Amino acid sequence: MYLDRRTLLKAGAAVTLTAGLPRFASAAFNPQPGAWRTFDLVTKLEIAKPEGKTQAWVPVPAVNEADWFKSLGSQWTTNGTAALKRDAKYGAEFVHVEWKDGEAAPAITVTSRIATRDRAVDLGKSGSAQLTAAERKHYTEGTDLIPTGGIVKETSDKIVAGAKTDVEKARAIYEWIVDNTQRNPKTRGCGIGDIASMLKTGNLTGKCADLNALYVGLARSQGLPARDVYGIRVAPSKFGYKSLGAGSELVTKAQHCRAEVHLAGIGWVPVDPADVRKVVLEEPPANLALNDPKVVDARQKLFGAWEGNWLAYNFAHDISLPGATGPKLGFLMYPQAECGPNRLDCLDPDTFKYTIMAKEQTAA
Repeated sequence: MYLDRRTLLKAGAAVTLTAGLPRFASAAFNPQPGAWRTFDLVTKLEIAKPEGKTQAWVPVPAVNEADWFKSLGSQWTTNGTAALKRDAKYGAEFVHVEWKDGEAAPAITVTSRIATRDRAVDLGKSGSAQLTAAERKHYTEGTDLIPTGGIVKETSDKIVAGAKTDVEKARAIYEWIVDNTQRNPKTRGCGIGDIASMLKTGNLTGKCADLNALYVGLARSQGLPARDVYGIRVAPSKFGYKSLGAGSELVTKAQHCRAEVHLAGIGWVPVDPADVRKVVLEEPPANLALNDPKVVDARQKLFGAWEGNWLAYNFAHDISLPGATGPKLGFLMYPQAECGPNRLDCLDPDTFKYTIMAKEQTAA
């Protein structure tokens, strides 16, 4: 084969350019089931200014899915009285601790061990995966912040118009969210997840608990069972995406909500349109276009796959904390505490105060 000098120069320039690209350029975002990784999550909580009846609720992993996640138990030490509690409807688990009046330095340390791995679902397979009638009802009903009628149903009807199969409907909703929402860096924590307000105001911005809740609500309104999965990032992305992993072992502010949709014959399918928008906003050099290769790779895979550098707490909504005087929670992804009638701000861990550390015990 004959190559002229111009072709050789172009080839040389391409080699030089490729050599200077970050790691993900040669290892596209492509999670695939592989070896399991084991992590310990250590939550240390202190009450800086106790007064009145002082108590706390620390979420612990309660998800067990044979293909991708195992909750291996939790233990704790405290100068209070603590017990593991479980939400009856969703199975969310948390350690509830109460301290005696006058305890000057209420504290608890909770250590949870989990095993996790990458996940990828074959959307072309045809199997026997089905939900029971009770499970289908459970995962298609509305919640306080995720209604399935009104503007939610009206919006989803427009999105899925022309889609013939459940897979097509589920993907159409995913693509619509990626195209029509934005991650808002000013949103506190992971957001609230009030999807009707988002649609009524037209303000389709927020973070994972907003954007992925929007996916769940739109899917449920079409009769597609769907659920939020509330958790926390525990390790960097092995694909080099800085925006899709924890930056260090200190993961106090690394909470992340993902989502799933159940497709007959296929089973639970992981989806995460919120993380696509996170890549757009945060992946260096930031504010990427939707056609940027890094965004395209993430967008393609985050319908049907996700990386196992993340811990799942629960699927719960509308949680009433036992013994609490404050209101129920839209979701449980952060430690909670009350001093007398006052609930502390869970999004202000420095004042609260608590830290969460993730330590890998075995590498893949």
